[in-house]
Amino acid sequence: MASTAATALPDLWDRLTGTQPDPELWVVVATALAALAVVVPHTLWRVARNAITIAHEGGHGLVALLTGRTLTGIQLHSDTSGLTVSRGKPYGLGMILTAAAGYTAPPLLGLGGAALLAAGRITLLLWAATALLLAMLVMIRNAYGVLTVVLTGGTFLLVSWLAGSQVQAAFAYAVVWFLLLGGVRPAFELQAKRSRGGAGDSDADQLARLTHVPAGLWLFLFHAVSLCSLMGGGRWLLGG
Repeated sequence: MASTAATALPDLWDRLTGTQPDPELWVVVATALAALAVVVPHTLWRVARNAITIAHEGGHGLVALLTGRTLTGIQLHSDTSGLTVSRGKPYGLGMILTAAAGYTAPPLLGLGGAALLAAGRITLLLWAATALLLAMLVMIRNAYGVLTVVLTGGTFLLVSWLAGSQVQAAFAYAVVWFLLLGGVRPAFELQAKRSRGGAGDSDADQLARLTHVPAGLWLFLFHAVSLCSLMGGGRWLLGG
């Protein structure tokens, strides 16, 4: 038994840190088109946006912890909205970075994922995503949020352990394309709401109150991060 465990651990480490072959170009393009087909139609986006909300609220939570704030809890709602609550000074750099992390988290996660895939680290990407989802689950404070994170994390876990290498590669590329493409749409949705006089308590408006910088400039930052991430990440995924 001890010998088996001693052998299994190095094998597990090698699998985690090793590289996997890139999928064929048609797989990369097909997963990009599949992600686009989910992001563009309103009906499919309405459901898939839950995954972007997980990344959005996870970004708030992670940066809150990194800046020394106390993360109280995260809620995910069926209308794809979310709420992350942290304790600390209601002003200052930590609060500003925490507020700015939401809309920028999905595209930046996609960019990081694209970098891993470009380096052939498909297994590492899948396991890292699973670990982040498990860590986030501890902080979820409502039933719908628990269900959403469990289903998402369970999907990653099943693909990581049971699927073949080709399926893992296609799944990983589809996820990263979805983060890159899906990370662009929320900023445009926020812009549309603000043009109609809504979303008065959005992240951009909170940042405006914290920094005295107009909300429109923060919205421009969200657009810039998401579009630049899409261009850079897309180039990596396509082998540029």
